[in-house]
Amino acid sequence: MEYQEIIEIIELVKKHNNWRKKECINLIASENVTSPLVDLVYLSDAMHRYAEGLPFKRYYQGTKYIDELEEKANEVLGELFNAKFVDIRAISGTTANGAAFYSLASIGDKALVVPVFAGSHVSHTKYGILGALGIKEIEMPFNGEEMCIDLDATIKKIKEEKPKIVILGGTVILFEQPVKEIKEVMNEVGGYVLYDAAHVLGLIAGKKFQNPVIEGADLTTSSTHKTFPGPQGGLCMSNNEEVFKKYRKIIFPVFVSNHHLHRIAATIITAYEMKYFGEEYAESIVKNAKTLAESLHEFGFKVLGEKKGFTNTHQVILNVKEFGGGTYVAELLEKCNIITNKNMIPGDTPEMVKNPSGLRLGVQEMTRYGMKKSEMKYIAELIYKAIIKKTDPELIKQEVIEFRKNYQTVKYTFDIDISKLTEIQIQALI
Repeated sequence: MEYQEIIEIIELVKKHNNWRKKECINLIASENVTSPLVDLVYLSDAMHRYAEGLPFKRYYQGTKYIDELEEKANEVLGELFNAKFVDIRAISGTTANGAAFYSLASIGDKALVVPVFAGSHVSHTKYGILGALGIKEIEMPFNGEEMCIDLDATIKKIKEEKPKIVILGGTVILFEQPVKEIKEVMNEVGGYVLYDAAHVLGLIAGKKFQNPVIEGADLTTSSTHKTFPGPQGGLCMSNNEEVFKKYRKIIFPVFVSNHHLHRIAATIITAYEMKYFGEEYAESIVKNAKTLAESLHEFGFKVLGEKKGFTNTHQVILNVKEFGGGTYVAELLEKCNIITNKNMIPGDTPEMVKNPSGLRLGVQEMTRYGMKKSEMKYIAELIYKAIIKKTDPELIKQEVIEFRKNYQTVKYTFDIDISKLTEIQIQALI
């Protein structure tokens, strides 16, 4: 009996892997796939171990090699992002955000935040960790038509409200944000700028997007598994030593104990992938996102950000209210094996959270499987057939499965045939 139960679990895992990795067009903007080499070093004995504290200053013994790896990770990431100080102990972007908020502000302080409908992450809001820490959320003025921060109104708001933190970046970000300008005015009122780079970290590494670290953000937080195609985890970077020291005292012991050590080596390998292949990868991501947006617009969809060229990142945002709303459209596309997610957009109200007007698309995973502009045009056509032409979802699903057969290999990584490595070489790697 027990054996059968185990087989059932294994079969569910196999079904998931086959469906999501081989048979779907994944357009979730917050996901990606790791390379076989990253997977190999991810599965190591380190997943069983603890290393509370800082490298070579641990509260546990048995960490001498972990210490070397963690220092190497901080060094390589620092070089990649031009950051003097790096800490990868946050186990997620949200955890990094919480530690950053707690280190920069106190109960009752104010944080100026991009509105939820304009792309802030839930952790930035009164509903998430910001609110749980007793920090008051104030909405930042935002130009919904152009999908960008209203800088003049924001500067005025900062001078009026004197927030302790301005939170930039977020979960929907189509265009660069005025980090330098906001940092200047925050210096006047004695506050800090935090940039959540979770979605654009890989584009920053590939030098195709603004780098908030060098533009003046006091802390830059991120996850490590979106456009940066690493294992799930978090990090924080800074060139402000005083502020960074505050963060380091908070991330441990307040927000993490052990920090999931098996991801450290995997993150280093991903950083090397981005060092050597990141510019080509990031450039292809942005080209693909623009092509997908333009193609969807030509097929009759309302694509946000049209005045500024739709997008400068991996993301494309659609207004699908006329087609039944984001929930309906996302569920319909899932039947076609096209995976997306609903999203609030400017004009939506809080009661619309269950079925917002928007649909969020991201091209970074399909780009990593080698798709280019022609494939983006084809994907736009499939979405058109599903949503506007109302083609039978089962027919599109079969078309998607056949299409994905040509895109099974992860690109922008080292040319190492894992299957040909000897047992000794594998053991050396892990």
